[in-house]
Parts: sequence; structure tokens; C-alpha cells
Amino acid sequence: MTKIKLGALTFLFLQFMLMADVALAARIKDIAQLAGVRGNQLVGYGLVIGLDGTGDSNSTRFTTQSLANMMERLGVAVNPAAIKVDNVAAVIVTAELPPFAKAGSTIDVLVSSIGDADSLAGGSLLMTPLKGPDGNVYAVAQGPLVVGSLAFGGKAAQVQKNHPTVGRLPGGAYVEREVPFALDGSRPLRYQLTNPDFTTATRIAAAINNHFQGSLASPLDSASLAVDVPPAYRERLIEFVAALEVLPVQPDATAKIVVNERTGTIVMGEGVRIATVAVSHGNLNLVISESAEVSQPFPFSMGETVVVPQTDILVSEDQGNLVVLEMGVCIGDVARALNAIGATPRDLIAIFQAIKASGAMHAELVIL
Repeated sequence: MTKIKLGALTFLFLQFMLMADVALAARIKDIAQLAGVRGNQLVGYGLVIGLDGTGDSNSTRFTTQSLANMMERLGVAVNPAAIKVDNVAAVIVTAELPPFAKAGSTIDVLVSSIGDADSLAGGSLLMTPLKGPDGNVYAVAQGPLVVGSLAFGGKAAQVQKNHPTVGRLPGGAYVEREVPFALDGSRPLRYQLTNPDFTTATRIAAAINNHFQGSLASPLDSASLAVDVPPAYRERLIEFVAALEVLPVQPDATAKIVVNERTGTIVMGEGVRIATVAVSHGNLNLVISESAEVSQPFPFSMGETVVVPQTDILVSEDQGNLVVLEMGVCIGDVARALNAIGATPRDLIAIFQAIKASGAMHAELVIL
């Protein structure tokens, strides 16, 4: 009976460890993508109409010319010099065409003012062709803008919330042309890693080979690997890709410490290690205060009242603490040890730079 209980406990422990590894792992689709399956950037030039006097001024020549050209295409002859464009704004429309987007589907677009318009709130985008890098039109956008901001006021004061010269059209563009791309099961599939790493590429290949019971995947370099399609999946390539992308893999990465000196932000990775090093921290406080002392002469004397400035300078230095960090400590021990000596985030940045310069830090220090 004791052996049965011991075996059951061992089985539960192994199941718990396996579940913990799976929980820490990431799916292949989250750390790698199929080569060629990517979005495409689109851009176009258009006009936003219906603004309440917050459009471009008459000094914006391209807005006036664009409005005149549009009116002529609609059969209305106008004089560009007589046009007022207070309710019109020239904009650049950008969008991303997702992979496998079909004709007739909709995509979101971003509308940004390029003139001197004050706000795009309440405006509507006129029909704007969106072109790709090859010059072909892949989508057409039109519709009312969603700005999500406000800006109003007078000459003396103004109130503004968010950014009023940029708006969005959710689903405001129809796809007119598809980007040709077809999956070929007769050739190996190529996956590209989001963060190139030799260890991660090797683990992905091992996970694929173990799941499909064959030597299908092989790393090409730190950023890509080739995957052969099994004969049973040649006619069911989509099912093979779907089964492959959900396989759990524990990604690896180079130990890094990322610091931003402007904001005092510090982000440290899990694999950061340091050698034995001693860190001393001391704060130097310099306080300068000025006061005015008035020298008042005696009554009925010929003297003058004189203001004499007084300057007090106080210099103090806090007691320095010397903390020894042992070799191979983890990032949690580093944080606790440095917090114990009262180091602020900006002090930590200077300390990390000094530790890196001494050669005791086994991690990459990235300064933004």
C-alpha cells in the first residue's frame, strides 16, 4: 500500500513539473512566423471635409489645389483663388494590408493632417485610393472619422485633450486587390524567429521532430529553420501549419539589462549574473540658501539703508555602505542588495554601468 501511495505521489509530482514547464513555454506562433506571411503598408493622399472651421487655411496651397481638382472631376468649374478651405483639411491616409486579405474585406486606416488644420473632429474622409510600394491601388478608404479628442478656445486660452489632428476609420477601407501568395506543400516551409537565437531555433526544431515523430525540422541559422511537410499533410497543408504553430517551446534569450536614463526605468532579464564585486554607495548633499539682511542707519543720521545678501552653504555626505555581491547571484539578489543600500533607480543605472565597466557583469547593458 505504501508503494502504491509513493508511486501515485511520484506520478503527481511529474505531472505538476510537466504542467509547470508547459505554462512557462510559448507557442511557436508567438516566437516565429512563416516566411512570406506578412502585412504590407499602404498610403494615400485625401481630403477631410465637413470640419467646423478647423480645417486648413488658405495659405495651404495644396489643399486649395486638391479641392479645385476634385470639383473639376465632378463637373464643377471653380477658380482656385476664390476657394476657402476652412472646412477642408489635406491628410495622409495609412493602413496595413494583412496577409491573405481578400477583395471586399475591410481594414482599419489612420488619417493624419499634413496642413495647418486645428482639428479633424467631425470630419469625413473622401474616397481615397491606398497604394502599395509598387504603385498599385490595393484598397479604397472613405467615411466619417473617429478622433477621440477635443480642442477649443480663443485667443487668450485654449483647451485640448488628446491629439485632434489624427483620426481613425475602423473598417473604413475596402480591399480592392489581393497580394498574390500561395503555400506550396511540395517545398519545405521556412520559419523566421522574432528574436534570433541559436538555442531557441534548436528547441523549436526538436519540438517539431518529437511531435511528428520524424526529422522534419532543421535550423538554418539563429533566425530561421526549414520544416519539411510530411507526405500525409501534402494535401492538408493548413492543418499541418495549425498543428505545428501551437507546439509549446521554451524560448531562450541573451541576458540583458535595459536602462532608460531619461525616465529612470530599469528592466532586467532573468539570466543576469555577476561575478564577485563590492559596491559602495554614498549620497553627497549640497544645500545652498540665500537670505537678505537689512542694515538700517540710526534715526536722523546721514546713513542709507543697505540690503546685504547672506549665503549659507551646507555640504553633507551620507554614510557610505560597502555591499559585497557574491559570484553567480541571481537578479533578485542583486536587486535586494542594491535596495538595501538605498539606491534609487538613477543610482542603479550608474552602479550597473560601473559593474559592467569592471567586467563583473555577465549580461548585455542596453542604454536607451
